[in-house]
Amino acid sequence: MKNSSTTKSLGMFLLSAVLLLTAGIARAQSPAASGVQGKTEVLWLGQAGFRIKTPQGKMILIDPWITGGPKTPPMYKNDLAAIGPIDLLLVTHAHVDHIGDAPALAKMNNTKLYGPADMVTPLTTLGILPADLGHRFNKTGRVTPLPGIKVTAVQAEHSSLLVWKNPATDKLESHPAGEPMGYIIELENGFKIWHMGDTGLFSDMKFISEHYKPDLVMIPIGGNFTMAPDDAAFAIRTWVKPKMVIPMHYNSNPMTKGTLAEFQEAMKGSNIKIVPMTEGETVQF
Repeated sequence: MKNSSTTKSLGMFLLSAVLLLTAGIARAQSPAASGVQGKTEVLWLGQAGFRIKTPQGKMILIDPWITGGPKTPPMYKNDLAAIGPIDLLLVTHAHVDHIGDAPALAKMNNTKLYGPADMVTPLTTLGILPADLGHRFNKTGRVTPLPGIKVTAVQAEHSSLLVWKNPATDKLESHPAGEPMGYIIELENGFKIWHMGDTGLFSDMKFISEHYKPDLVMIPIGGNFTMAPDDAAFAIRTWVKPKMVIPMHYNSNPMTKGTLAEFQEAMKGSNIKIVPMTEGETVQF
């Protein structure tokens, strides 16, 4: 009888140990235990402007053409503060439909503006942006602006010019603003977004994709200043081959006539998921 009781007690002890170990493994593998919580949320603000909420709740703002954007949702267009606190501000180049309200938002949020080195420099020397709110980097340069978040600057085939109204003369001036860039943004859970900025076709899209392996690509399709829908589809199908793609940089300028329908038609037969968005819409990944 004593042996039976001892055996039963030992069995109960071993079972409890196994259950505790299993629970510990489950906790260790859960998103909460690893520090990665929630999903990635992407809000399209129009043109090339996006607000990305990371799995840990950080807010990344890219190319915020807000007050001047014809397709900006009114709640943001009429009140920049409605965008909410910004933890990271990225600008791909100095054209007005990309730099937009970035200097104002940097000052409003006391957040650094990250961008091409020779774009950030005139912003500070002209007094548009305080020097301590600008971070200069260049292509293949990688920064870790927030814990768990990496941003790598990559090539974009475009131009960059800063147009500034001189308060002393009240006249517009044009200033060289370096070279445009795209960004590979790696979030806390390893999810990678390639925001291409404004770009035309270039064969190193294939290299960038193979090297950085983006999950989601934001690609311009409007034409005239960037790829048209057919060229964008060629790049995605032939060189980039991501899991998902968000078309951008269309529907805001009469000179950029490319449409979502044309891009979808050019992508027919591909198993790459197109994520069509309307301005003001939020999608989760």
